[in-house]
Amino acid sequence: MPIREWNVRKSRQDKAQTQMEAGPPGSGNSTCSCHGNHSAGGSILVYEDTFGKRYDTPGWMRYALADFPGLRMKRCVFRSKDGKKLAGYQYSRENPNQPGDKAEGLVVIAHGFGGGGQNTYMDVANHFTSQGFLVFTYDATGNDESAGKSVRGLPQGVEDLDQALRFVEGEQSYKGLPLFLFGQSWGGYAVGAVLNLHPEVKAAVMVSGFNRSIDMMRQPGRKIAGPAVSLILPCVSLYEHVKFGKFAGYTALDGLKKSKAGIFITQSRDDQVVPVRYSYNLFHEEFQSNPRFRFREYQDRGHAYVYYSQESVRYRKQFDHEYKEHMRRLGQKPSNESYNAYSAKHFEKSKGFELDVSLMNQMADFYRQYKS
Repeated sequence: MPIREWNVRKSRQDKAQTQMEAGPPGSGNSTCSCHGNHSAGGSILVYEDTFGKRYDTPGWMRYALADFPGLRMKRCVFRSKDGKKLAGYQYSRENPNQPGDKAEGLVVIAHGFGGGGQNTYMDVANHFTSQGFLVFTYDATGNDESAGKSVRGLPQGVEDLDQALRFVEGEQSYKGLPLFLFGQSWGGYAVGAVLNLHPEVKAAVMVSGFNRSIDMMRQPGRKIAGPAVSLILPCVSLYEHVKFGKFAGYTALDGLKKSKAGIFITQSRDDQVVPVRYSYNLFHEEFQSNPRFRFREYQDRGHAYVYYSQESVRYRKQFDHEYKEHMRRLGQKPSNESYNAYSAKHFEKSKGFELDVSLMNQMADFYRQYKS
């Protein structure tokens, strides 16, 4: 979902700054390129400003199971890498239509950043289960029903997806099923990066997913450091490695190269959250001639609505325009709080979240091509 505004959090800065000034673990260096107080402190501020809090799904965006007749959901719990409880959700159909109740495969969905956990992907789960797949989703650390004081950082998404895959592979109900992945934005990055660790994945769909976490720090970094953002990014990268170790180094590009899975990549050219130079263009240049890759590019679907219908895209643009006009008449600046309040009163989910059924069917068919 769209990245929301960031509140400043300064917790854990002193310890992390000391580690950064000492250099990377095991390097033997007493200093590094960002050893100064301003650089180190600024980089920590940038990072914690973005990731030092929890995210919950706004009420107006939330789905209820009753919104999808025939969809079943079973809750479960698994653990993050550091032992925190993560909420998992096992989706299936009340009346599966596949012969002998044998599912086409298991689709694991990794959600995006900033809009809460998996709840807003229930429509995606509903579609894939209607196509004969089982679906597993989860709330990443610091989101909705999962534990964690904050989301911690983008590599946390890779860690949590890795743990989710380890969990489902130990579930008897999923034994023998081909494993597929679906990820949007942060989840798309996690899907690509986790392929460094999971060669058993048969196929994956990346929607508006980026290559590496540090590229996504340029925008929030620029808000704090201005033109000097390029000077603090190496420090941000080091801080991330201090927090996440090897998981900070996994990139989607490396995962895609290492994997033998079928890969479906889609994004919109006008994406303002994940610029295509850090994502679609990079992947297309590297893999356009590779037969296991399929690319689908759009021009006007923005970041969060690539797999929604053109009618839905038009509705959202009109809705956002009306909201801005509403705030202008009130003489107030737009904010997350006012947008959520306005949406709770006026947003029609059936119009704003209408799936592009043709595109979703293409994804399901793509999974089927890689079942064996």
